[in-house]
Amino acid sequence: MYTDATQGTLDWPLAIFESLKKAKVRQIVYVPDAGHAQLIEMAHNDPSITTTVLTTEEEGIAIAAGAWLGGERAALLMQSSGVGNCINMFSLLASCRFPFLTLVTMRGEWSEFNPWQIPMGQAVPQACEMMGLQTLRVDDPVDAAKSIDAAATLAFESDRSVAVLLSQKMLGRKKW
Repeated sequence: MYTDATQGTLDWPLAIFESLKKAKVRQIVYVPDAGHAQLIEMAHNDPSITTTVLTTEEEGIAIAAGAWLGGERAALLMQSSGVGNCINMFSLLASCRFPFLTLVTMRGEWSEFNPWQIPMGQAVPQACEMMGLQTLRVDDPVDAAKSIDAAATLAFESDRSVAVLLSQKMLGRKKW
């Protein structure tokens, strides 16, 4: 939960969920991640959303493709380390040119405690861009909903592949 004296309290996971619903996303696919936990829970509790737990992130790209071919919109939720697992499958996006939306919780940034997360965290923006994904970044919870709205429009109205990077500073320090 984010609190700002001028904005009041903002439940940014709820704001993101409402933006996805407004964009008519009907499938949420994910590898379990603490940063997406609230969003995943909301998706599971909404009977209009189909959720799929993945064994690896690249499966989500194939499911998103199938959803689009079947007339539905999907979003892939993953952590920044999962982007590395998807590099080869991103070629499907470039070759087939179907809409794709992913929300990536970042690691390896602000207040990171795990040195293994840093290299991939640093590489994510460039890796996404090199593979043809338009990349948007959210650093402030106040910008979450409008960023997801913009990303969904880019993806589903312009047939683009879009990655929204949710900064580690926004998510808060991960604790073990």
